[in-house]
Amino acid sequence: MELRYCNTCLFPETKPDLFFNEEGVCSACQGAKNKNDNIDWVQREKDFYTIIDKYKKKENEIGYDCLIPVSGGKDSTYQVYFMKEICKMNPLCVCFETTNLTELGRQNIDNISKMGVDVIYFKKNYNAYKSMVIEGFKRVGDEMWPNHLGIFTIPINIAVKFNIPLIIWGENPQLEYGGPVESLENNILNRRWMEEFGGLLGNRIQDMVGVDGLTEKDLSPYFYPSDEDIERVGVVGLFLGHYFFWDARKQLEIVKQHGFSVKEDGPVEGTYTNYENLDEKMHGLHDYLKYIKYGFGRATDHACIDIRNNRLTRDEGLKLLQKYEGRYPNESVNAFIKYSGMTKEEIDQILDSFTNSMLFQQAEDGSFLKDEEGNLVRIFGFR
Repeated sequence: MELRYCNTCLFPETKPDLFFNEEGVCSACQGAKNKNDNIDWVQREKDFYTIIDKYKKKENEIGYDCLIPVSGGKDSTYQVYFMKEICKMNPLCVCFETTNLTELGRQNIDNISKMGVDVIYFKKNYNAYKSMVIEGFKRVGDEMWPNHLGIFTIPINIAVKFNIPLIIWGENPQLEYGGPVESLENNILNRRWMEEFGGLLGNRIQDMVGVDGLTEKDLSPYFYPSDEDIERVGVVGLFLGHYFFWDARKQLEIVKQHGFSVKEDGPVEGTYTNYENLDEKMHGLHDYLKYIKYGFGRATDHACIDIRNNRLTRDEGLKLLQKYEGRYPNESVNAFIKYSGMTKEEIDQILDSFTNSMLFQQAEDGSFLKDEEGNLVRIFGFR
C-alpha cells in the first residue's frame, strides 16, 4: 500500500482533518507558508497589546491580570515568561496534574513558581480519574483522554471562580500541525474549539457517567462552565501563536535560561527530541496509539515542524522517521501496567483492536505480524 504524503513535509493523508492543495502540499505547510509570507505580524502584535491593555489592572489594584494554564512544559513556561517579563502582567497559573508525573516534570512545574508567579496545582480525584484513563484507553484508544479534558476545563472553571476573564494559551495546534479550514485562523479557544478540535475523539464527559459507578458530582471539574457564567465573567482565551510568530525551538532556548530543564539522557520515547512531553511517564503509549491508528506519531510531528522551519531537509526528516517512528513503547507500557493494574497481554489486545488493518500486516488468523522487537510490520513505507 502506498500512502499519499505531503510534497513538502512528511504528513500522510491518514492524518485526521489534514487536506492537500492541487500541488500536493498539506494544510500545515500551507499554514506555515502563510505565517512566513502573508501575515502582518507587526499589526497582530499591536492588536494583541490593544486587547490585553483592557485587562491589565491599575497599579493600585490587587488581583490577577490573566490566567495561564501550565504544565511546566516548554510552551507554558514560555507563556509565563512572555506575559510576566515582556507584557508586565501578573498572571495566575493553573496546572492540571498529569496522569503519571515524572520527576523532571515535577522540577519543571516547580520552576514555574520560581519565575515569580502564583501557581494553583490541581490534584484530581485519583480514583475517578483512573477509571476514566482506563475507560478512555478501552473505548477510544487514548489513555490520556481525561487529561485532554482536564487541561481545558480546570483553568476555565478557576477563571470563573476568580473572575479572571483573560486566559492565555500558547500555540494553536490546528495551525501548527494542520487542521480544518475553520480552525486555522481561529484566535480564540472556547467551548466549541475544545469540543471540535481538543482531541476528545467524539467522547464527552457525560459519556463517562456510570463508568465504575461515577456520577456527575464525581466528575464536576471536567464539566465546562455554563454559558451564563462564561458571559458573566467575560472569559476569553487567546492563542499567543495567533499574534506572534510561534517557533518552539527558539522559545526553548529562552525558557532554558529561565530554569526549564530538558531530558539530558536522550530523546523522549517515540521521537528524536528531548524537550517535549517531559512530564508524563506514559506519553509514549499515547503517541503509539496515534501511530497504529494513522501510520504516524510524534517523530513525524517533530520532523514536520523542523522541516517547515528549515532546520531539516525532507530527506533528513525521512531518515529520522525510519529510525524512530513506530517503535513499541516498552517504557510507557510498563508504566501503564503499574498504573492500571492491567497485564501486558490485556494492553496489547486493546492496542490490536485499534490497529489499522489497512496499514499493518496480518497473519492468516487475523493477528498482526510483529518483528522480533515487537514492532508492527508496516504495509506502507515512509516516503
